[in-house]
Amino acid sequence: MRNDSRLSRMLHVLLHMAGHDGPMTSEAIARMLGTNPVVVRRTMAGLRDAGYVRSEKGHGGGWVIARDLQSVSLLDVHRAVGGPRVFAIGNENSHPDCAVEKAVNAALEDALRDAERLLIARLGAVSLAELAKGFEEHCSPIG
Repeated sequence: MRNDSRLSRMLHVLLHMAGHDGPMTSEAIARMLGTNPVVVRRTMAGLRDAGYVRSEKGHGGGWVIARDLQSVSLLDVHRAVGGPRVFAIGNENSHPDCAVEKAVNAALEDALRDAERLLIARLGAVSLAELAKGFEEHCSPIG
């Protein structure tokens, strides 16, 4: 799973978990995401290691949120699921001696660095609680 895909999928899962009464099994989460429970457990391990979720063993067990949603930012989740970089795009270095390529790479590097700083700041400013609130507003009946 790509890092950007992993982030959006885990945010999806965490919101479902927040609205779910009781633990969610890896199998249930895997069905929801259309993937394998082993992939779910491997990805959830990063969230568990960061203290955002915990697993409960035994009958009726599964994954539960371990922290207040207000205390976890989207950036926290990004980092917990193995997202060291925000952008997967980068410079082309097929012709390292080409002056044009060097100029293009320098311009792109500056733009990507600025964009990454902005996105990291935004991800750090949004909590799971805010995301959940937005979800609830979209699901509220009009009237």
